[in-house]
Amino acid sequence: MLMIRLARFGARKQPYYRVVVIEKDRARNGRSVEVVGTYNPRTNPATVDLKRERIDYWTGKGAQLSDTVQRLLKTAAA
Repeated sequence: MLMIRLARFGARKQPYYRVVVIEKDRARNGRSVEVVGTYNPRTNPATVDLKRERIDYWTGKGAQLSDTVQRLLKTAAA
């Protein structure tokens, strides 16, 4: 099963996240199918850049959204 979730990048104590489509049982930073956005919580306000059409495509194919990505989608839409 595919998941759309966050993968952590960046240096120690400087997190930067990519929103990725990945197999559910893979490691957090394992090989992903596609990168569909980014999230940087260190900026003020936090920067969220999502490819909506690709997220809609993958959810149409059966991918599940993680709780965090669902929250990011709601806040980015507002």
